Amino acid sequence: MSNGIKTALLLGALSGLLLVLGDVLGGQGGLVIAFGFAVVMNFVSYWFSDKIVLRMYRAKEVGPDHAVHQMVMRLARQAGLPAPRVYIIPNPSANAFATGRNPSHAAVAVTQGILQILDERELEGVIAHELAHVKHRDILISSVAATIAAAIMVVARMASFAAFFGGAGGRDSDRGSNAVGLLFMMILAPIAAVLIQAAISRSREFSADAGGAAIAGSPYGLADALRKLDRASKQLPLEANPATSHMFIVKPFSGAGLLTLFSTHPPAEARIQALLHRG
Repeated sequence: MSNGIKTALLLGALSGLLLVLGDVLGGQGGLVIAFGFAVVMNFVSYWFSDKIVLRMYRAKEVGPDHAVHQMVMRLARQAGLPAPRVYIIPNPSANAFATGRNPSHAAVAVTQGILQILDERELEGVIAHELAHVKHRDILISSVAATIAAAIMVVARMASFAAFFGGAGGRDSDRGSNAVGLLFMMILAPIAAVLIQAAISRSREFSADAGGAAIAGSPYGLADALRKLDRASKQLPLEANPATSHMFIVKPFSGAGLLTLFSTHPPAEARIQALLHRG
């Protein structure tokens, strides 16, 4: 199954989960409320996510005289993309991300830390990976997935308050059965939402790796960069907001065991093997 089809199915499952949750918790009214949350949150994410995340990490825009800007422009031309804005994040951790609602309003940001540990060929691989995200409109896809997951959590939280403060009336048997169903949905729906969101993000990372290799003309720069970034992120993790962790080229946090199910990134070694296999 291609990553595109997998992403479409996962987004459908995530949207379906939101609607089912709203329907179970509030009937037709709950369905409308859940849908309303999704629409509002997606609108905000679509139009303002780039400004919010760049400000969050204190990213500073650089101009044509900066070497990174020149590299991004050259690779954007190779990818057939409009010129994105280029930012440097004043942080010693090594990482990078792309943001923006579409290719005409995109931005690429790299940390100072990544400039210190990667050579030119490796940095080209990283920037090409981020431009592939732009070309595939992964920023929008990830934002939609993240906001739907957030809407599910909000609705589940509202349901928990409603269950705590309400429910005084009605027969005991009705209250008991409703409470069980309510508890089931409040616990499992947010977990399922996070798992699906993480699976969407992992699928898009594999696609961006392949697309980045095509833009750069070789998979080896990105493969070598991923090795270095994987080691560096464990030695000096980026203090990132969990809501934005899916945007970075390598996950800012470490995790193992069951935590890998919730990871927004595939293991670095799996990504490297996929790149070299294509190469």
